[in-house]
Amino acid sequence: MSTAIQKVEAPDAEHLIRVQWEDGSESRYPCVWLRDNCQCPRCFLRSAKARRLLFEELDVDIVAKEVTLTDRKKISITWPDDHTSEYEAEWLKKRCFSEAARAEMREDLFLPECQYWGSDLQLPKMPFEEIMYDDESAYKWLCTLKKVGIVLLTGAATRQGELLKLGHRVGFLRLTFYGLTWQVQDKADANNVAYTPGKLSFHTDYPVLQNPPGVQFLHCIKQTDAGGESEVVDGFHVANKLKQQNPEAYQILTSTAVDYTDVGVDYCDFAVQGKQRIIDADYRGQAVRINCNNATRDTVFDIPAEKVQPFYAALKAFNDLLNSTEHKFTYKLNPGDIVTFDNWRVLHGRQSYQSGSEVTRHLEGAYADWDVVMSRLRLLRKRVLNRD
Repeated sequence: MSTAIQKVEAPDAEHLIRVQWEDGSESRYPCVWLRDNCQCPRCFLRSAKARRLLFEELDVDIVAKEVTLTDRKKISITWPDDHTSEYEAEWLKKRCFSEAARAEMREDLFLPECQYWGSDLQLPKMPFEEIMYDDESAYKWLCTLKKVGIVLLTGAATRQGELLKLGHRVGFLRLTFYGLTWQVQDKADANNVAYTPGKLSFHTDYPVLQNPPGVQFLHCIKQTDAGGESEVVDGFHVANKLKQQNPEAYQILTSTAVDYTDVGVDYCDFAVQGKQRIIDADYRGQAVRINCNNATRDTVFDIPAEKVQPFYAALKAFNDLLNSTEHKFTYKLNPGDIVTFDNWRVLHGRQSYQSGSEVTRHLEGAYADWDVVMSRLRLLRKRVLNRD
């Protein structure tokens, strides 16, 4: 990609700057955006990479007074108040407003590529020690986690505390009402259905929160001999199937606010109430987050009575697809395994197991937010790929 500029002009009738590149392409930059993003010390704090220019000082109808090209690598703009702004060609090229350039920037910043899967999942596996101490391995882990939604880390010590190390590797863990980490095992007077030996249906964790945790870690410390198998399903893949096969059900689940509740005592006492759509969709109608937990769905349901049965029918259609043999993947965690997965995308469950007088199955769990994980991914990519 050539970043040399062939020609620059500011048409009198347009509030923009036209840049013609040596490769034959053309970019158009609105004057208001250029002035808003002046890179001079008065307008931009380079040490923080943050804008200093106050929005109330910005003229949204501004036009350039004069535009000059320097060595094909930089343009200089003088504004009506004689303030001067300079823009490097490479900086401008990356921020071109064409659809192709914007798609490339989205890919670079957010890694939106999604690899869907069903029962044919080839569960990605990586050694725990490698991702802890090797940046290239850690980068591969987080890239795969973002793309596939699940990665199994093997060979961790079979003791509590390994997830604290993993949290430090990505940045920090998310503190919730269940603590920084929490112990999944059969407990008397359990304050969560996960702390019982019964079957857990497919669910995402914590939809009662306004911003449910993005990533979940589950570390197997002790595993029962019989039962306790883990099950996962790609919620985005199944949501796409529902949209194709039953668009009415998809419309209901993407528009109906469902009440969730979680009340009890753990890290502290709590009484949480929230509303979520079972499927959060973006402006294109594409699923971007699943908020589905049968255990914490409230008895309160804040919708008109005539809409209740259609909602249940829609949720049943989604649930049937989730549990179909072509979509769900079953595996069993071994002591030392840490499964890491996208809690906004991957629904997880567990088969029942026999409880005993002693603890027969013990997992330690923790959460991290996607903001934290993606931050680490970008920093690792810069280090591994030697990017500026």
